[in-house]
Amino acid sequence: MKLTCVAIDDEPLALDLVCKFIEQTSFLDLQGKFTSAVEALAYINAHDIQLVFMDIQMPDLSGMELARVLDGKKEKADTRIIFATAYNQFAIEGYKVDALDYLLKPYSYEEFLKAATKSYNYFERLRKSQTTGTKVEENQPDYIFLKVEYQLVKVKLADITHVEAYKDYVKVHLESRKSPLLSLTSLKSMEELLPASQFMRVHRSYIISLDHIEAVSKNVIQIGENQIQVSDNYKEAFLEFMSRWMS
Repeated sequence: MKLTCVAIDDEPLALDLVCKFIEQTSFLDLQGKFTSAVEALAYINAHDIQLVFMDIQMPDLSGMELARVLDGKKEKADTRIIFATAYNQFAIEGYKVDALDYLLKPYSYEEFLKAATKSYNYFERLRKSQTTGTKVEENQPDYIFLKVEYQLVKVKLADITHVEAYKDYVKVHLESRKSPLLSLTSLKSMEELLPASQFMRVHRSYIISLDHIEAVSKNVIQIGENQIQVSDNYKEAFLEFMSRWMS
């Protein structure tokens, strides 16, 4: 599945950057780029656009005003927004218009990809809910996309056993393969990307899948052939989880 999207920003350099990021992301399909929110609105109304990346402060029609217009159109209920702006004071307003995410300029491709992956997961859940008639759960993604060498790799959350810090990379260990995926990102970014209901950081160098825990002995977690130490900084949260698990 590819998400159809447009980019809106009255600053040419900022517009070029977000378009570059969109074009290098395999699951995004850039349909148009605009320096005018009014022109963009006309295009969105005439086409099936799922995702809008846009600035907030623009001269003719602000991004927030455009978001409110889209939010009020029932036929555009499947069009969602990611704000990209230099002003963090609009974050709360952004969530009021049901924005999927909020990128603060200047942002990296890693930050962009995190927001784009969140959007992909949302639309995939929406598609499944329309097929099955079930309600979309906002915070239950089925998979993530990882940048591995020069490509984006789709990884099912259920397949991840644990994540390990490795220099400037992370090793993502999977149940389905012997060798881990090596991704140029930080463990902190992975912690933010992975849902807290399924994953927990237990060490400065490890995040574990709660579903893949096989045994716990004192402060050591057994996952397959791996024994992972729970460090003092994360012991309290893990013990709280264990107390719920054993109740």
